[in-house]
Amino acid sequence: MNTNTTTGETTGGGAAAQGARPPSALREWLGVAAITASLFAFLTTELMPVGILTPVSAGLGVSVGVAGLMVTVYGVSAGLGVPFIVAWSRRVDRRVLLPALLVVLAAGNLVTALSPAFPLILATRLTMGFANGVFWAIGVSMAMRLVPERHASRAAAVVMSGISIAAVVGMPLGTFLEDLTGWRTTFLIWSGLSALVLLAVTVVVPSLPSRNAVPVREVFALLVTNVRLRTVMVTVVLFVLGHFGAYTFVRPFMEDGASASSASITGLLMAYGIGGAVGNFIAGHTATRHLRATFITACSGLVASLLLLLAVGHQAAAPVVLLVVWGVSFGAWQLCQVNMTLAAAPETFEAAMSLNTLAYNTSIAVGALFGGLFADHLGVRSVLWFGAALTAASLLVTLAGAGRGPRRSADAR
Repeated sequence: MNTNTTTGETTGGGAAAQGARPPSALREWLGVAAITASLFAFLTTELMPVGILTPVSAGLGVSVGVAGLMVTVYGVSAGLGVPFIVAWSRRVDRRVLLPALLVVLAAGNLVTALSPAFPLILATRLTMGFANGVFWAIGVSMAMRLVPERHASRAAAVVMSGISIAAVVGMPLGTFLEDLTGWRTTFLIWSGLSALVLLAVTVVVPSLPSRNAVPVREVFALLVTNVRLRTVMVTVVLFVLGHFGAYTFVRPFMEDGASASSASITGLLMAYGIGGAVGNFIAGHTATRHLRATFITACSGLVASLLLLLAVGHQAAAPVVLLVVWGVSFGAWQLCQVNMTLAAAPETFEAAMSLNTLAYNTSIAVGALFGGLFADHLGVRSVLWFGAALTAASLLVTLAGAGRGPRRSADAR
């Protein structure tokens, strides 16, 4: 999963800035709501295998580690394709591009539901990942352009709330539906949901011609010229590798270590999602003035929650409490890493966020891949050790100096 905002899009301005007749305030915010629903659909689809990994592996006759490749291939294409597809589509009206991405999402969920073989599912998820990455590149920026400039930050906050909704409602709902109907029906339902979101976007989002998309060469040049940004990217890669390496296999860990039922897994995922929403809210108040301290606290909280799950995760109430702590830590970290990227490259934020998107999604893929290898060869407990080690490494990089400098917040944009 990625919370990145813009890559290759100018933010703010509303329809009036485009030279078009301004739409009504209701239509503007309906457009923002439709983009929020798009984020919900994309993010839930990306992480759906996490909640239903065990039944998917059993139904397709593959190991849990191999089933985790559904997350890996999705992340690979979402990360690696972003700078190129956004640059190639820089002349495409975003009102046309977003529905096209949703068509890919709806069709991909349908094929996944009906697929008779795991290789076809992997190929489908690979294709869907490209659409997911491009959405993260343009989605929040589109919302910020729909409203007057003074409301741009509010529009971004509304869209980003889709992350919390996906964590609190989307993934647990997917797990619940799988328990009632089976994993294939779950993906079929999500295909229908994606189609409804497509309809909403088509109806309420106005024309949004592309603005100043960042050329690919400018994006990658930042890794050479901006040492501080390069350091931030290292912390992002290490943290995401560790977090998603562990999180992808949280269901089999809970089933093996705590004998959790499907209903319990649903509740635990909801607890994690609520924690993420709380962490994001807290960081929204602390990261502006104490960015580095908030980032360090979030990293420390996640490392501690993973280690404690390994130590006492089998006890009655421990998984609930520790998954909430995990969620709070991750939610706070999400906002901090965006602000750290902005602080490292305030004048080229869009290009920097393109690199962030690439690093984030590729790390999701690699983390899930290594997590699968650990799970299959050393057991699911080893995946949490893997996650704790890498998130601790991210913390050490931060303590060594990442995040120093201007404390400019993403809200400032």
